[in-house]
Amino acid sequence: MQVNTRAAAGGIFIAIAALFALGTMELTIGSALRMGPGFFPLLLAAVLGALGLIILIKAVGKAPSPMTGVPWRGAILILAAPIVFGLTVRWFGLAPSVALVVLISAFASQRSTIKLAIILTVLLTFFCVIVFQRMLGLPTPVFAGPFDP
Repeated sequence: MQVNTRAAAGGIFIAIAALFALGTMELTIGSALRMGPGFFPLLLAAVLGALGLIILIKAVGKAPSPMTGVPWRGAILILAAPIVFGLTVRWFGLAPSVALVVLISAFASQRSTIKLAIILTVLLTFFCVIVFQRMLGLPTPVFAGPFDP
């Protein structure tokens, strides 16, 4: 089966953006100076829709290519990562949860090596702790135990 995969990806981006934009309609948007709870999700939906439109426009006139198999390993690991984060952040804290998620996500690519996965894990965990804990003041402990209050 021949499919223009770039056009399909652009269309999927636009559809997801439209669904997210539709989901923000019940929220207060506010203004740029006094943002409501729907402002940022609507802004992200607009950016995703614009990216989808750019991809779709660039795909016009490109020859369709044969569909290949689904990379199940990557799909499963990338979809599992946020679920693992949600299940572990309360029990173990921000740093171990981010480290576990980055490690899982690193192996979604078949080109990933153990050395690259470890480097990514250390750097992204350090970056996330600095940004979310120190700069934004996220009320999640960096490290926690399963029996902490």
